Amino acid sequence: MSLAAPSLTIGIEEEYLLVDRRTRDLASNPPEALMAACEARIGGRVTREFLRAQVEVGTGICRTAGQARAELAELRHAVAEVAAGFGLAPIAASTHPFARWHDQQTTPKDRYAALARDLQGVARRLVICGMHVHAGIEDADLRIDLMNQAAYFLPHLLCLTTSSPFWQGEDTGLKSYRLTVFESLPRTGIPDQFASWAEFQRTLDRLVGAGIIEDGTKLWWDIRPSVRFPTLEMRVTDICTRIDDAIAVAALYKALLHMLFRLRQGNQRWRTYLPMLVMENRWRAQRYGAAGSLVDFGKGETVPFAALLDEMLDVVRADADTLGSVAEIEHAREIVRRAPAPTANSTSTTPLCKPGPTRPRPCAPWSTP
Repeated sequence: MSLAAPSLTIGIEEEYLLVDRRTRDLASNPPEALMAACEARIGGRVTREFLRAQVEVGTGICRTAGQARAELAELRHAVAEVAAGFGLAPIAASTHPFARWHDQQTTPKDRYAALARDLQGVARRLVICGMHVHAGIEDADLRIDLMNQAAYFLPHLLCLTTSSPFWQGEDTGLKSYRLTVFESLPRTGIPDQFASWAEFQRTLDRLVGAGIIEDGTKLWWDIRPSVRFPTLEMRVTDICTRIDDAIAVAALYKALLHMLFRLRQGNQRWRTYLPMLVMENRWRAQRYGAAGSLVDFGKGETVPFAALLDEMLDVVRADADTLGSVAEIEHAREIVRRAPAPTANSTSTTPLCKPGPTRPRPCAPWSTP
């Protein structure tokens, strides 16, 4: 008896940074009324984040890429309009180009206060934002099986989203500096492979039983089974400045999972590799982005990401056709076409601009999404 196909519904979570429209600096202490106004406008689809200068939105359960795009556009537009009323604006970028982390304030919430106490200086540096994509997979064992296989593609998805080259006024030379900051937390990166849901649950129970964590929400892996929903949550990606880019990545993630399930139905599977090897590609994606290259472990050589994307789109084309998202995944080629060449020499010691008398100031206007 064949396993029932997963629904592969999707939900997208995005985190934004709030900036002052006049100074372009982070709004470290936005008015309390801003969140109240956002909640009045879009309800529970907006939540507070770890820092007061952040806001998170989340779509509902979406069956198609088009539905997800429409809802994400609505959420971005709503937050931007509400923030404008307070002289602020959201930016869809995973780091701010010049803000200082030590100037930021933590959101007064018990969970965040506990994180700050536990993680100390590591938590205080988390002036970063990401995009998470949930895919509906109702069977728990299937969720684990697809997580093991989908981990291979996480560096590819990261390549398509990098939006965090700057940190505290400097060009880091990396396309995704966000991950450098984030991976200082425990329980991050590519997860180990698990034989079953039961093995995953036993592993989680050991950490919970030892009093290390309260639940699976503190497994901050690049991909994880959600503890709130019957979904497989992809978390490796930076936030995309453009909505069409975000939808392309979400649609590609969904198509990849559909392809992996299709292979399983034919008693096949994608070859899995040690997390160490996948982490090497993760680093290359973090450093070079869509204009770089990744290791093709089958060939045993590095290959330009543009060529790997062509192959990947060919592999999942039939799946995207079934899901009605061929146009959305094809947009990934446009992301690669726009990708700037990798930085030849790091400029990490060269500030983007000279600090003003009281705070860093931008050298040029910082556009909002």
